[in-house]
Amino acid sequence: MRRFEPGLCSVTFRSMTPQAVIDLAAANGIKGIEWGGDIHVPPGDLENARDVGERTAKAGLTVSSYGSYIFAPDFTPDDVTAVLETAKALGTGHIRIWPGSRKRPSVDYSPEERRTATDALAKIARRADDYGMTIGLEYHPNSLTDILPSALQLMQDLPMPNLYFYWQPAPGLPLNDALAEISALGSRICHLHVFAWLNDASRLPLHERADYWRACIEALPESDWTKPAYAMLEFVKGDDVGQFAEDAVTLGNVLCGS
Repeated sequence: MRRFEPGLCSVTFRSMTPQAVIDLAAANGIKGIEWGGDIHVPPGDLENARDVGERTAKAGLTVSSYGSYIFAPDFTPDDVTAVLETAKALGTGHIRIWPGSRKRPSVDYSPEERRTATDALAKIARRADDYGMTIGLEYHPNSLTDILPSALQLMQDLPMPNLYFYWQPAPGLPLNDALAEISALGSRICHLHVFAWLNDASRLPLHERADYWRACIEALPESDWTKPAYAMLEFVKGDDVGQFAEDAVTLGNVLCGS
């Protein structure tokens, strides 16, 4: 079984200050934080990024990644520079990128539009490589990774050594379908986003999907990813800190195989 450390996406608690997120994570056995670029660490604010990165390290935590809100191909060169410099200031070498335009399903792309998006992702990966950084593509509904055939096409079209995939199940995804995705993409999976949602996007306590996640993690094949890998809690029922504490215990148990 691949080893994952417990992590947290800061977007889970957008209303909290960075220090409050750090304190909550440290108190509940979390080892790494993916800092989001929407609220906590906006791109271009390098002083804030350095401060958040230093606070994270002081608490004994790792900045697992920078959750950018670049939507390829809808960005400018300056957008990419701002994200790369912010990640550097934050102290991480890994950046999450959204594959495709925001909230656009893969079936809506013409072949030409898809080539444009793929070329844009390749350009970002090359820029990141200049910084010694890796890129992880969000695996998400209404993106170019919203169905397995589209994700596999991206994997074929982007054989770049510093480009990887996150994985998360679509809300309500049957376990057999999840295992098929993991089997097909596993060698390029870097991190996981962990949650328990029904197909109508209503949320459950993670313990109600503990067996599901245990099966997924046990099924993950070895990956080309050589850095520490994180299974990051992303959103909890009711946005409740008490639920988060319970989910963190569940996640820890799943990751240690108990």
